[in-house]
Parts: sequence; C-alpha cells; structure tokens
Amino acid sequence: MAKRRTDWGSLVAGLLFLGLAVAFVVRGTGEWEFGVWWAVPVVLAGLVLAAAVRAVQRSRARARERAEAARAAVASEGEDGRGRGQG
Repeated sequence: MAKRRTDWGSLVAGLLFLGLAVAFVVRGTGEWEFGVWWAVPVVLAGLVLAAAVRAVQRSRARARERAEAARAAVASEGEDGRGRGQG
C-alpha cells in the first residue's frame, strides 16, 4: 500500500465548510440569530487560509524532495569511486 501524505489544505477547507454547516443548522433551529452575509467573508478567509496551508505544504514537500535527491547524488558519487578527489 502506497504511503500518502496528509493534505492539510483540504482538511482546513473541509473543517471550514463543516463549521458553516453547523452554524446554519443552529441558526435554523432559532437558537442563534445572525445575518447570512457574514458567511461570505468567512468563506473567503477560510479559502485563503486553506490555500496558504497548501502552499506551505507544497514548498516543504519540494524542499524535502530536493534534499533527498541531493543525498542520493552524494551517495551515488561515493559508490562509483569518483567522490572525494578520486576521479
């Protein structure tokens, strides 16, 4: 089974929409009164947050891949005998 990394951007967006759904259900019961228009900036802010989280996650993954590639290159230089002044 392939190992999968957590998609934090999707998690943040999902929690945002879940929270909005709960807010509208509570509003529908009459327990909490608020204007619907507050949801628009909340959705926009949440989506910006999700995009920022995803961008950070992607940059960290790319840095990790570059580091692994550099380690592999150093290891292959050592294996073929050309590394450290021998070539």
